[in-house]
Amino acid sequence: MKIALIAAAATATLAVAAFAAPATAQDAAAPSGVTWYGNLGYSGVDSDHTDLSAVTGRVGARFGAHWGVEGEASFGVDHASDGAGTNVRLNNQEAVYGVGYLPISPKIDLFARVGYGEQDFHFSGAFPGHENTGSWNYGVGAQYFWDGKDGIRGDYTRVDTTKHDFPDANTWGVSYVRKF
Repeated sequence: MKIALIAAAATATLAVAAFAAPATAQDAAAPSGVTWYGNLGYSGVDSDHTDLSAVTGRVGARFGAHWGVEGEASFGVDHASDGAGTNVRLNNQEAVYGVGYLPISPKIDLFARVGYGEQDFHFSGAFPGHENTGSWNYGVGAQYFWDGKDGIRGDYTRVDTTKHDFPDANTWGVSYVRKF
């Protein structure tokens, strides 16, 4: 099932790029060459009835109008009870992604991304310990640039963990974006 979802997300990314080229062929403001960007924001993580928060930073490179790569790192800022007497805290999370963009206008982009990540959790209470897991991640989002360099981004990412006894997660984020 996870492989099918990853394949569907990758197909969607390719479809976005395939349809984006003709739609923006006359857009003189579409990026050309390599554009670098960074962002910093908040991520909410919903994992099997456990809600966590994190500060998330990303750095990426965009190759032309439709393709890019980005790396992200998140650091947990709170803890939550898992309902079984154990407190859970996200220590950190790192991931790398391939990104497909659909420029809607010179100021607005839609995007889809697929990648792999690692998460590190700390547990205290009834079942104390430390746990690491990998994940296949895929998601969508949009970004708006008010002056061509500075903007805001909203995104959703599904996190499918590689450990069968570890819950998958839905991550929602909002962040400030800066192009360099």
